[in-house]
Amino acid sequence: MKSPFCPEIEFQERDVIKKFQEAKLADALAYLQANSPFYKKMFADNRIDIAKVRTLEDLQLIPFTGKQDLQKYNHDFLCVKKEKIIDYITTSGTLGDPVTFACTEADLERLAYNEAISFTCAGLKPGNIVQLMTTLDKRFMAGLAYFLGIRKMGASVIRVGNGIPELQWDTIKRLQPDTLMCIPSFILKIIDYAEANNIDYKNSSVKRIIGIGEGLRDQNFKLNSLGQKIKDKWDVELYATYSSTEMSATFPECPYSCGGHHHPELLIVEIIGEDDKPVPDGEIGEVVITSLGVEGMPLLRFRTGDMARIHTEPCKCGRKTFRISPIVGRKNHMIKYKGTTLYPPAITDVLNNTNYVENFYITVSTNETETDNVTITVGLRGTPPFDAVKDLKDRFRAKIRVAPDIVIAPVDEVRKINYPAMSRKPVTFFDNRKTGN
Repeated sequence: MKSPFCPEIEFQERDVIKKFQEAKLADALAYLQANSPFYKKMFADNRIDIAKVRTLEDLQLIPFTGKQDLQKYNHDFLCVKKEKIIDYITTSGTLGDPVTFACTEADLERLAYNEAISFTCAGLKPGNIVQLMTTLDKRFMAGLAYFLGIRKMGASVIRVGNGIPELQWDTIKRLQPDTLMCIPSFILKIIDYAEANNIDYKNSSVKRIIGIGEGLRDQNFKLNSLGQKIKDKWDVELYATYSSTEMSATFPECPYSCGGHHHPELLIVEIIGEDDKPVPDGEIGEVVITSLGVEGMPLLRFRTGDMARIHTEPCKCGRKTFRISPIVGRKNHMIKYKGTTLYPPAITDVLNNTNYVENFYITVSTNETETDNVTITVGLRGTPPFDAVKDLKDRFRAKIRVAPDIVIAPVDEVRKINYPAMSRKPVTFFDNRKTGN
């Protein structure tokens, strides 16, 4: 019997999926017109008749929503009375002020459903035991969503939280989870801990790792440097996911590992070029989402800032929804350095594949000629018997054609920068450009 968390719509032909989404879009627009102060005003100011927005292509008649809108007019996005709010979530934004997302009981149920179908897509089922290495506190949506989803699909969850390798291994030994869910770079830290403490991690109960917040694959769906580094050390199944608080949805990989699958009942997705028009399938553009089924604070044509492409050929898993590529980078993080255009993930991929690099952070600033300058501050694992700065520059030239400035700093000093007091995950990129956001 097919799992209740394998939605039939994901296995339908593309034209069926499109008509399904257009019916959902009509419902979403009517809901916003009736309940959202922000969108009601947008429709009026732009003389938009939502009855004329009948197809996905018609969405282009509606202006985009940006993160600055959420920050400036946050309360106007709320579509329900405050007594219906069950959970408050915040995320930092481009202007530095936190953005609040208010979730109703229906929204939490939608979050649970989203994660249940996402975990099922990745091959999980009742009976699996998932060790959750993400926080449920600090107003963080993801950790709560994972917990609700694992619970809903009938698998077991172990809420360990982030950090503390010793506690992670003690939990693995005691409770025998088969799946870990965490930020991928943390896996390297728990491997280091295992090797330093003679833990036979290769023969542990863990068979699968689901990564969040960091990419594991390149644009050809091969493991990137970080993913390969983990795989070389620990031969487990690796899955990547793409999500955000604003989406309240996830793009999960299936066992064939060829992109994050779209859930058409939860999101409408557009990929937008520099001219703000949709790009052809397979081309890189900005991911723009319209949430479906959100009750508290739904979003319409929201610009995520993430750059990616979509793949439309059917997947071997049987799903015919499109798949989203690994994220190329953040649009406002694009760097133009010495005639080369690049994104921070291209830089971090080199650093993650350098075994003597313990930690690092990237700083982009504007130099005296009003162009981008890139400095990488690196903490070293021991003292290499060679010139580490020269070697790193050579590695960068080989991979990205240019060599940023390299500064060597104490590991503890870099770690303090990576983990500021209020951060929920490691911070490795700082944009200090005059025109940066």
